[in-house]
Amino acid sequence: MSAPKSGIKVVIVGAGFGGLTAAIECHRQGHDVSVYENFPELKTLGDIISFGANAGRIYHRWSDGQIARRLRELCIDLSGYGFRIHKYDTGEVVFHQPTPEQDPVAPVLNGHRGELHEVVFNYARDECGIPIHLGQPVEEYFEDEGQAGVVLKSGERVVADLVIGADGVRSKARELVLGYVDKPKSSGYAVWRAWFSNTDMIKDPRTREFCINGDTFNGWIGPDVHFLFSTIKGGKDCCWVLTHRDEHDIDESWSFPGKLEDVYKVLEGWDPVCRAIVEKTPSVVDWKLVYRDPLPTWVSKHARILLLGDAAHPFLPTSAQGATQAMEDGVTIAVCLKRAGKENIPAAVRVHQELRYERVGLIQKTGETTRDRWHKTDWEKVASNPKSIAFPREDWIHHHDAEKHAEDLFDELFKKVTQPELFENVKLLPVGPINPLPVAV
Repeated sequence: MSAPKSGIKVVIVGAGFGGLTAAIECHRQGHDVSVYENFPELKTLGDIISFGANAGRIYHRWSDGQIARRLRELCIDLSGYGFRIHKYDTGEVVFHQPTPEQDPVAPVLNGHRGELHEVVFNYARDECGIPIHLGQPVEEYFEDEGQAGVVLKSGERVVADLVIGADGVRSKARELVLGYVDKPKSSGYAVWRAWFSNTDMIKDPRTREFCINGDTFNGWIGPDVHFLFSTIKGGKDCCWVLTHRDEHDIDESWSFPGKLEDVYKVLEGWDPVCRAIVEKTPSVVDWKLVYRDPLPTWVSKHARILLLGDAAHPFLPTSAQGATQAMEDGVTIAVCLKRAGKENIPAAVRVHQELRYERVGLIQKTGETTRDRWHKTDWEKVASNPKSIAFPREDWIHHHDAEKHAEDLFDELFKKVTQPELFENVKLLPVGPINPLPVAV
């Protein structure tokens, strides 16, 4: 059920999880929203993706919990299995991390990226009635004090009160916001990724156990490498990711067809079960992990264009929070627009940034700290304290309610961004280009 109409028109560029969440939440809060996406058709591509309880809480609010239940049916159920963490060479389980009990109003969701995305996409388009324009590449962004918009490849100009650039790591919106081209850099790591059926796995006595015991999740931790393997849908589907050192030039591309012989080299001296899993893999993708220094601002000069999700803050997979934080962005801006009203959109956008910036930066760091916890493991410490190698699940991250947080803090932050002179020593986040480029208006 959506709120009364606000009269605010929002254009969102990008129909990933962040863009779709922003669209659905803007619809819920009474704004007029439309989405433009470069891809010509929806395809259920990809492999496993994780959503924390803080995302599950957002999903649960859609259609009285129906969307969360649809997603849950497609996701891994580790309630009886947990997460088994192995030493890379011996294969011994050094820690068996139990799965926390599911909160029905804030479920943790891990499933196939394409399948989960299809549920969210169809809900936005078919049940919320949000116009989603596929095959519409955006060539240019523009803004002035009173409006913003995009120029499509067709030449059509689309004007709105606010444009949200949820256009990913290669964001064009980011260039306008920053005033310069911010090239992605290699993080120094890449992941090989694969998703496939259990057909060959279940025939091999070395790997059969993973397919006949329902859903499973196992990790092997080694020197500057970790290998995560899951079975899902009762053991019918298999997926794995292997994070490894890599310094490839990502200006060229950060996604390549992977070579299994390269995977085998990394796994030399490892538990033979790891190679037995990889041998069943029909194809693998080599995905370079993008790194960016924190952007100084996510907000354009006139605060009519806002960066959201990966366009503003790409995450390492070891945070398990990238898509979830994009969703929190979408919830927050929708609330801020509702509370500020049509006459105060630039202030709403600035409040959004104040609400989100510090939290996002802290959670981004968890991707590095978790990776380093595994890649620089002190095995003597693990022997005396096995829990030290567990995957962190921080309450301050997972218990967060983005909608309540925005509602609770909005009034105070609105005063700070609109009347900073009333607050001593107030330091607000910057807005607008650092090195201005020409902006089309």
